[in-house]
Amino acid sequence: MAIRIGVDTGGTFTDVVAFDEATGTLRATKTPSTPDDPSRGFAAGLDRILPAGQRAAAVAHGTTVATNQLLEDRVGDLGFITTEGFESILEIARQSVPDGYGNSYFWVKPPRIVPAHRVKTVGGRLDHRGTEVRPFDEDGARAAAVWMRDNGIETIGVCFLHAYANPGHERRMREILAEEHPGACVSVSSEVLREYREYERSVTTLVDAAVKPTVRRYIARIAARLEERADAFYIMKSNGGVLSAAEVVEQPIATVLSGPAAGVLGATLIAADAVTLDGGGTSTDVAVVQGGEPALTTEGTVGRYPSKIPMIDVVTVGAGGGSIAWTSPEGTLKVGPRSAGADPGPMCYPKGGSEPTVTDAHVLLGRIPPALLGGEIKLDPDTAAAGIGGLATRLGLGLERTAEGILEISAWNQANAIRQVTVQRGIDVRTLPLVAFGGSGPLLACRLIDLLGMRAAIIPRDPGSLSAFGLLTVDVRNDYVRTCTGGDPGDLYAELEALAVAGLDRERIAPSARSLHRSADLRYPGQSYEVRVPAPAGDLDSASFNPAAVETAFHEAHQRLYGYATPDKAPEWVNVRVTGVGAIPKPALPAQDPGEGAMPFATRNVHFGTWQEAAIYRREDLGAGDLVEGPAIVEEFGSTTPIEPGFTARVDALGSLVVTR
Repeated sequence: MAIRIGVDTGGTFTDVVAFDEATGTLRATKTPSTPDDPSRGFAAGLDRILPAGQRAAAVAHGTTVATNQLLEDRVGDLGFITTEGFESILEIARQSVPDGYGNSYFWVKPPRIVPAHRVKTVGGRLDHRGTEVRPFDEDGARAAAVWMRDNGIETIGVCFLHAYANPGHERRMREILAEEHPGACVSVSSEVLREYREYERSVTTLVDAAVKPTVRRYIARIAARLEERADAFYIMKSNGGVLSAAEVVEQPIATVLSGPAAGVLGATLIAADAVTLDGGGTSTDVAVVQGGEPALTTEGTVGRYPSKIPMIDVVTVGAGGGSIAWTSPEGTLKVGPRSAGADPGPMCYPKGGSEPTVTDAHVLLGRIPPALLGGEIKLDPDTAAAGIGGLATRLGLGLERTAEGILEISAWNQANAIRQVTVQRGIDVRTLPLVAFGGSGPLLACRLIDLLGMRAAIIPRDPGSLSAFGLLTVDVRNDYVRTCTGGDPGDLYAELEALAVAGLDRERIAPSARSLHRSADLRYPGQSYEVRVPAPAGDLDSASFNPAAVETAFHEAHQRLYGYATPDKAPEWVNVRVTGVGAIPKPALPAQDPGEGAMPFATRNVHFGTWQEAAIYRREDLGAGDLVEGPAIVEEFGSTTPIEPGFTARVDALGSLVVTR
């Protein structure tokens, strides 16, 4: 009997889903996360779903360890070694400032990821084609390594000018570091990002170095716990694929959006074209899916750090169930981004914190049940009311009005994030449904339909575990890139294809399950940034490769994006890319049994503008075709869906609630 398990560790809860390939059955559970050591929450969830003595065929894991480290700005005492004369590259950076600059406040440039005194330079120079202009300064390199060792700098990033074209100098620097400072954790840019643009390549390499010790320790702890319980261990990557844990520890930056990516992939099984909203305890992640594929970017950031790696285009806001409500010095109500997290949690939790949260507002208004996780976590509405009452006094508002204000601000925070991935990308949000999941994702679905004019919200079955389920639907995926330096792109594709095949060999992917996907970044002469287009399928060698087809695709894409194209002007080839994919067997969402008419099991007073008697339904009692009319509440193990007055929810063939006005 082959069992595959997906484990998604969030800021508040750890979700676990098990798929039995022999019977086709799915089981899900949820356990509180353990922020002090996330591997403990991982193990607790595994114990709940995998009985003692049983062994899983594979475990796939989505983790926020690297994400949280960067969001909390815990990069540690990094050292940076770069080319002589380029010691100020981190200070020069890019001329970009937040949207608010010049309006309500003056922007202060954030501190560099590595202070100036921990930057060392080494002589030697390559040109943009990788030709050596000046030989590598071995004595200078050794002096830099000794300085790092003597000053206790254990984590080091190395980025030399034009190393994307020729990694020889960087490899020699790493060898010297291994000789002089063998305990150091080192990342070199030619292995992290073989792509031009020195600032982004430098920061991406330093981010990789910063998270490498943390990710390695964490994966080692998980692997030790799984040694006797699973045959294979995969980690979710930011690009929408998974990779074996042994491979991920060599490229930890690939996991910086590991957790959010899994939910987006799970949502593609619910709707081929949609906005996805993953609401957790700490944050909400939104993305767009079109044609069954999530939008990808290589221009993403995590916290204040640009990370130029392929990642699902996710926007994250601090608007989760545990987001703390507070008053600004000016006396206005604010919500987030600080969160009560899992420890101590919202005030209404048994061992909750001392500040009111979004969850406390839902409890006070009767929109979530008096206990979560099937009664495991009892909620105290009196404590929630006391916390929100303190805010109400400071604001001069009534208790319910203050709680409503907290939810309204949280909804607007989520709506603004959705606008970033739709309206600001040229997508009409009114044409797409919202797929809302996660523990807190469905709670404000009705309000988001109104705020954004969306046509519907789709709430999948067991929405709290969709991200963990998504981990069971993900293929092995690795990306390779090279910057073109005047050579034949076909030769570069052949080189990258060989690397992709070698990577799939290491993952033991059968030849019949492999596929390669090629793309290219092109631009018109004089432009600063590129347009990415797919490259046509075919043999990857210089004799059969047809660049004209790719250039035609570029002209067409440029016309769609910018409203014009100049087909008579030859574009520049900037980067070529190959993605190696290894298909993994996936579970299918089972069909929902037909319903016999939705019947509530209880009623209670719920505040939707005024206190109203709302029907309470169990999700497991609803079948395909059943209709729920608001005001109502649909409750289940891992989440709750309020149906506001004027809205209805119909159960579709997959068991999803389709909420419409």
